[in-house]
Amino acid sequence: MFDYFIGFMQSLVTFFYDITADFGFPSYGLAIILFTVVIKALLFPLTAKQMKSMQAMKLLGPQMKVLQEKYKNDKQEQQKAIAELYKTTGINPLAGCLPMIVQMPILSGMFYALQSFKYLSHPGFLWIRNLSAVDHFYILPVLAVLTTYFSSRQSSLGAANSNPGGKAMLLVMPLFIGFMTLRFPAGLGLYWIVSNVMQLIQMRLLQTKEAPVV
Repeated sequence: MFDYFIGFMQSLVTFFYDITADFGFPSYGLAIILFTVVIKALLFPLTAKQMKSMQAMKLLGPQMKVLQEKYKNDKQEQQKAIAELYKTTGINPLAGCLPMIVQMPILSGMFYALQSFKYLSHPGFLWIRNLSAVDHFYILPVLAVLTTYFSSRQSSLGAANSNPGGKAMLLVMPLFIGFMTLRFPAGLGLYWIVSNVMQLIQMRLLQTKEAPVV
């Protein structure tokens, strides 16, 4: 069944390619960009829900630290107190994870669809000679590192700055993505970069909307 889903994703890329051809600019690169923008737009409600949950958890941070310090010698009581805090405030700590879990099949399908996609014509895009091959100029890996870093930093809402493990992930994850982009087809790297840029835009819009008016 997953193969059918991958085929459906590939059909969508072809659909957007046909749109670019109808406008006189046939380009699989533009098709991937349009494809990614539409998918991210459709997933925007999940992104908004995820950010709302992360903001709520961040606000609970000081109270969590008080409870952890108060019951630092009794882990069982600590867990009970934290669970009661969640119940009182009506916050579900797993709510921030659920949107990502829902998105995983879609993101996985896009990953495999673009990794094995056959660019029958117009395989190049900008400096990229062939979207099915690696970027020999290493521009995509650099952009993947930068956009992943800023996207992850913005998505963390500053929580990573107070967590040594979070700081490490802000550095490790972009480097890992950059390394993988060196090995994967350029079309997949293009999708990842556009997805990160869309994530940055969406998070900025949500943060602006939630910002208090002075």
